[in-house]
Amino acid sequence: MRLPSWLSPHLAALRALLVFTVLLGLAYPLAFVALGRVPGLDHQADGSLVTASGNAVGSRLIGQSFTDADGNPIPRYFQSRPSAAGDGYDPTATSASNLGPSSVVDTVSDNPDDTSPGLLTQVCARSLAVGELEGVDGRRPYCTTDGVGAVLAVFRRDGLTGPVTRVVSVNQIGTPFLATFDGVTVESARPGQDYQALGGVMTPIRGTAPAVPVVPPDAVTASASGLDPHISPAYAALQVPRIARERGLPPGTVRSLIRQHTDGRALGFLGEPGVNVLTLNIALDRLK
Repeated sequence: MRLPSWLSPHLAALRALLVFTVLLGLAYPLAFVALGRVPGLDHQADGSLVTASGNAVGSRLIGQSFTDADGNPIPRYFQSRPSAAGDGYDPTATSASNLGPSSVVDTVSDNPDDTSPGLLTQVCARSLAVGELEGVDGRRPYCTTDGVGAVLAVFRRDGLTGPVTRVVSVNQIGTPFLATFDGVTVESARPGQDYQALGGVMTPIRGTAPAVPVVPPDAVTASASGLDPHISPAYAALQVPRIARERGLPPGTVRSLIRQHTDGRALGFLGEPGVNVLTLNIALDRLK
């Protein structure tokens, strides 16, 4: 029996659909499932889970916070870098803060719940907190002594030129970090005011902080995913005195553990070495 001419293309399309469904919908996924069961690869395929006392406590690939119920750092443990994923290291909300170098002005309000700090203030506050925890100088350039971005809105008579007529410390409602600027008294910010829209030129003030801060950058900034399980060797080294003191260990023992849990560059030349915080803290707990 001869098939109608219009039916042949439809049958060919149906055959192609069946063939590719078997190949790509069944054979291909099952092949990779089988590959993931190969000894040596099965651990990675299962999520690179890490166990302690027989229980899964996390993954080598996803960071986590080592804080108490109030969000305060637990002194006995190495601390991870900040995270912008949900409430912190939430795999279902992986994201960055979307703040960048130009995010130097806070949203200031009388209500703390409506106040939104810019990236500069977040970095300043985190640096002071890390400095206090580790007993080091937490100051950074362009930060005030109370941990907000040291930014002035400078108004000039002719817009961008001419004598300064008004100066506002845009991130501070209280006493400004600077009394005067170019001979003009510095005002504190008023909640809800957009001083840039009013014609003020945002002017960060360098301050007297060291040019190279003691607190490393990864201690005060979140990763792009918000899930980075690593910290830099520099940040790990900064925490050695505290860990040694809290656990009664020789600093050399703690430094040796850091070296053991430092992952090198990918392929030997990509990226930077990183210290896996979860595996390092588990190793600390296993020490007698």
